[in-house]
Order: sequence, then structure tokens, then C-alpha cells
Amino acid sequence: MRDPHPGPTTRVDLTRRGLRIVATLAAAAAAGAACARLHVPLPWMLGPLFLTAALGVAGAPLATSSRLRNVGQWVIGMVIGLYFTPEVVALMPRLAPALLAGVAWALLLGYAFYRWLLWASPEMRADRAGAFFAAAIGGASEMALMAERQGGAIDRVAAAHSLRVLMVVALVPFGFQTLGVMGADPALPAEQAVRPLGLALLGASSAAGMALFHRLRVPNPWVLGSLAATAALTATEVSLSALPAWASPAAQVLIGVALGSRFTPDFARAAPRWLGAVAIGTVAMIVASAVFAWALARLFGLHPATVMLGTSPGGIAEMTITAKVLQLGVPVVAAFHVTRYVGVMVLTGVLFRWERRRLDAAGSRRGVSGPGA
Repeated sequence: MRDPHPGPTTRVDLTRRGLRIVATLAAAAAAGAACARLHVPLPWMLGPLFLTAALGVAGAPLATSSRLRNVGQWVIGMVIGLYFTPEVVALMPRLAPALLAGVAWALLLGYAFYRWLLWASPEMRADRAGAFFAAAIGGASEMALMAERQGGAIDRVAAAHSLRVLMVVALVPFGFQTLGVMGADPALPAEQAVRPLGLALLGASSAAGMALFHRLRVPNPWVLGSLAATAALTATEVSLSALPAWASPAAQVLIGVALGSRFTPDFARAAPRWLGAVAIGTVAMIVASAVFAWALARLFGLHPATVMLGTSPGGIAEMTITAKVLQLGVPVVAAFHVTRYVGVMVLTGVLFRWERRRLDAAGSRRGVSGPGA
């Protein structure tokens, strides 16, 4: 429990930490501005991400706040929710088979990634729970908790998810910029004008959505609760306000810092073979997802780049931001990721129990028992 009457030492520590957070954010914002001047894709997220990751691995005294990360996710939820106009919502039933195919693809891709990690990192054969949940596509925090309940190494699970998301966020936007697909599938938010009173009501409504999702223990309530509340208003043509132009870049800086700060000297030193296997597997998954996206887009009449963002092995906040900045079917990408997120959360534990029974049966046939069989 936090001391309600902090002493002088505690106050000094809090002040130092606050100054370090401010300095980290200032440096991150400067990196975002520099990347914007250099026309780097997704500059306000990639600049802070690369800077904080590099400084973190070098041992610089960075500081971040989970509350600020949650604020960034809250804003992104509102930004994306404003794209769910009645016209967009009306298209969703037609896309349901594609969305379900995206869930099946994520589960298949995760299982293939798991088999690759076991082959490339033989030491993980004694920790199949760690390998299985490290390979799941989505829900890094939730996967680490599931792994811990099964006795898995949560540090390796967290490292795998961090590296996978960083690589997807870095490689996919640069690839799209090289291919010239930016702006190929634009969508406009329902509201363009900023109205102070409406903005306050929008913020309060989205905050209520987050509070409800948090109370219901929905995973990632900061994005999903905010998105759900804003999308509900937008879909019913309740037009309150757009967000200020600076809101999305500011949220991207906060999320970029949160992602980059996961990379520390300990991260760089820990299990290089494991990290190498994760990196190679992530590149293979990006290539495989591109092929799958092309086929799915042809089947359902969607733009391949939009489907690629929707089915790539990145995180929900990061990929929806990418869709917004690159103007690639924002609501469709969000629908893919929300559906996948729910599917992965519900089914990954079930699939692990099936995998464990399969391994136990195989071990029994060989006269060996246990998860490492």
C-alpha cells in the first residue's frame, strides 16, 4: 500500500522519477519530430520507439509511466472509434467470414511459430508453456499471465512479444512506404470539427467505457473500452467532436515510449539464441501474412494492404495507429484486430490444454511423461 504521508526521501525519489519521465518524453517527442522531418513512416511512434529502445539497451536512466501509456491507448481508442460510421458498421456483417478467417489465421500462425521456437531453441522443450504463450499472436500481458499459471518463464514470454511487436511496427510501415501503398484505402472519421463541449463529452463517454470494461475485467480496457464507447456513439450518429490534431501524435509518442522502454540491458543480454529465433520467426510470419492477406483480399474484395495490417502479427493499438497514419482502411483493420484479440484470448488457453494432452499421450506411448516430453 502506498504511504499516505510520504517522507522527505520518498518525495525526493518521486520528484526525480517525475523529472526523468519528463526528460524521456521530451527526448522521445524530439525524435518523433526529427523522423517527421525525414518523412519516416509513422514518425511519432517509430521515433520514440527506436530512441527509447536504443537508450534503454545502452543503460540510459529512462523512466516511463504505465498511466501515461494508458492515456495514449485511451486516445487511440477514441481516434479509431470515430471511423465507425453507420455506413462502415453496415459493412461488418459482410466481413464476418473474413474476420473469422483472420482469427483462424492468427491461431495457426501462432502454433507454427511455437513449433519453430521449439526447434530453434531446444532448451525451451523443457518449458513448452513458455514457448506456447510466447508464440501466441496478441495479448502480451495476458499471455505472460497464462504462461505463469502453467509454470512458464514469463521473462521469455514478455521478451518474445516485445521483440515481435517492435519488428512488425518497424518493418511493415517501411515496406508499405517502399511499395507506395500509403493512402491507397482511405477512410474518413465521422467528425472533422473540434468542439470543446463535445470533446469533453466524448472524453467522458470513452472514460466511462474504459471504466466499465475495467470493472468487467475485459483485457486491455484502455483501448477496447474507449473504442467501444466512441464507436457506439459514432454508429448511432451522435456527433460530438473530432479530436485535436495534436492528440494522435501525442498518443503515438506515449505508446512508442511504452513499447521502447521494454528494451533494457538485461533484455539485450538474455538468451540471444531465443531472441534470434523470435526475430527470424517474426520475419517469416510477416511474409506469410502478406501472402494470406493477398488471398483473403482477393476473396472479399478488400485492399491487400488493409488486410495485411489487419492480419499481421502486430498489436491492436500499433496496427490501428499504422492504418490511420498510412490511410489504409482504419475501421476494417480495427475490426480484424478486435475480433482476433477476443478469439486469441478465449482460445489460446484451450489450445494449450489440447497441446499438453497431445504431448502427454505421445510421451505415454514412448514411456515418458511430463510437459517436456
